[in-house]
Amino acid sequence: MNRCIRLTLLYVGILCLAHTSVMAQKKKSAAKKPTNTLAMKSKNPLKPVVYQVFTRLFGNKNTNNIAWGTIEQNGVGKFNDFTDKALDEIHQLGVTHIWYTGVPHHALVRNYTKYGISNDDPDVVKGRAGSPYAVKDYYSVNPDLAVNPAKRMDEFKALLNRTHQHGMKAIIDIVPNHVARHYEGKNNPAGVHDFGADDNTSVEYDRNNNFYYIPNAAFVVPKNEHYKPLNGEHNSLAEGKFTENPAKWTGNGVRKAQPDINDWYETVQINYGIRPDGSKDFPLLPEGFDQKDYKDHFAFWQDKDVPSSWVKFKQIALYWLDFGVDGFRYDMAEMVPYEFWSYMNSAIKMKNPNAFLLAEVYNPKEYRNYIRLGKMDYIYDKVETYDLLKDVIRGRALPDGLKDIQEHNHDIEEHMLKFLENHDEQRLACFEFAATPEKAMPLMVVTATISSAPVMIYFGQEVGEKADLDGGFGKRSRTSIFDYVGVPAHQRWMNEGAFDGGALTEPEKKLRAFYAQILKTASTSEAIAKGSFYDLQFENRQHTNNYAPGIYAFSRYTDKEKILVVNNFSWVSAANFELRIPADCISKWKLRDGVYQLTDLLNNGTTYKLTVKSGVGTVPISLKESESVVLRLQ
Repeated sequence: MNRCIRLTLLYVGILCLAHTSVMAQKKKSAAKKPTNTLAMKSKNPLKPVVYQVFTRLFGNKNTNNIAWGTIEQNGVGKFNDFTDKALDEIHQLGVTHIWYTGVPHHALVRNYTKYGISNDDPDVVKGRAGSPYAVKDYYSVNPDLAVNPAKRMDEFKALLNRTHQHGMKAIIDIVPNHVARHYEGKNNPAGVHDFGADDNTSVEYDRNNNFYYIPNAAFVVPKNEHYKPLNGEHNSLAEGKFTENPAKWTGNGVRKAQPDINDWYETVQINYGIRPDGSKDFPLLPEGFDQKDYKDHFAFWQDKDVPSSWVKFKQIALYWLDFGVDGFRYDMAEMVPYEFWSYMNSAIKMKNPNAFLLAEVYNPKEYRNYIRLGKMDYIYDKVETYDLLKDVIRGRALPDGLKDIQEHNHDIEEHMLKFLENHDEQRLACFEFAATPEKAMPLMVVTATISSAPVMIYFGQEVGEKADLDGGFGKRSRTSIFDYVGVPAHQRWMNEGAFDGGALTEPEKKLRAFYAQILKTASTSEAIAKGSFYDLQFENRQHTNNYAPGIYAFSRYTDKEKILVVNNFSWVSAANFELRIPADCISKWKLRDGVYQLTDLLNNGTTYKLTVKSGVGTVPISLKESESVVLRLQ
């Protein structure tokens, strides 16, 4: 049997060991001494660290967690819950940017009519608290988030100011592909017309219509015998009807008057000048503009006639920049043409060259178009790095494929934002993913250190939130974005508003200390933030004894700093081997034969010995289950 097959079978065998072994390891891990993150010297970050927080859940202290519960039953977090202490603790994790998710006013089921806000129909709202991606008014914020809804803009402005005072920048969502079915811009600035206000609704498509229409057909609420709005609770508007005539295309492009219950039926699609046959009805970027900077892109659009929707979204973005927001996360950006992004992002950069622009893009064939032509700063590295790491920890793949991902994205690697959790994905600690947060620790090390791109975590990830609640519309394994719920592990860190971790368990405290250490290490190491990548898998798969299938090793290096990152993805088997550093890597490091000291940046400065002989390096490595080391050459 060849070596590769033996290694694969061994790896599968390791991942299938008895549950009792896993539990024994958890007890063993809980007894370890926590890493002293406070001992690490503070440095200026060299690459961004993003902390995504679901704003209405962050400060919620209520632990009732009744499925489909109201605010009165389950509580809700407010802008004011981001106190100075809370923001300081987030900053101490190494965070540079906070992504406040769910800020723009979206459709929800709650009566705010005394504040001049119309009620939303539960038939076209998902959950009770509503989807943050069904924006109802882009020039206002979610009234749920304010102590005094009449002062909601002032309260959000104060949060932005506090965020800046604590040395961080603030990002909010823009959802360019769709808006709420009942969009109603009651707070538009002077001269801004509402979406659809000037549309010709008698035709399916017009270049300057904001929506696509289905002439001579009224919208029909989708039917599903297994789902009832508000779980069947009586509501005068929940009558299985919603007035929209003519019907509009649904947010995911469905052209039926009655969409399916699994469609984005609560939203309608925005028209960017893409004809129904898919052709483009607007100026195209000249050849070679993938090599031009944002100033050239901005100049190109100055004398061009563009569709109405382009202008409206540029107005929205510039409004929020003026308000104090520092950047945007663009939902489903690849559903919108990259020519529009060239138009809008270049205008944003002209106003604020340091604006942080992050796009949700899932098609690897389009990455370069949205980065180079759309002028995005960063896009999700989801379908490659994230998906592979998820398969690795679930025993479905070896980690060796990370090398291929790094190599074929070499030219854009600094733009490929890394993450393991966000509001759309399953929580690491849930049974369907890693089952325990400790098992995911080496995944986090790789995510934070494998490239110069920013790294992002989702609130509660750093304390091992499992998302095992049934909130109502939202399902277990993901923290609900549709319901009023609590986030138990995060609430233990919040500790009734003290934000001191006082109610965390010892394993949770240790986990948070680990996250602080790896995020600070990744963002302040020159080699990690700016260096080159060198994969060590091939050399060690071929020549190193006891190099188990779950081991993954690589180097990041610059002229000034050399780093080795070694990970053990197995949660039930320790690893002891002599890591080989091939002659080519040693040459790039510019080392002569001799003995050198390496210091572990994750584990209290433990030292290792690198021996270079005949141009080849070796380092004795001993890793516990789910352990990693980040070794810096002294």
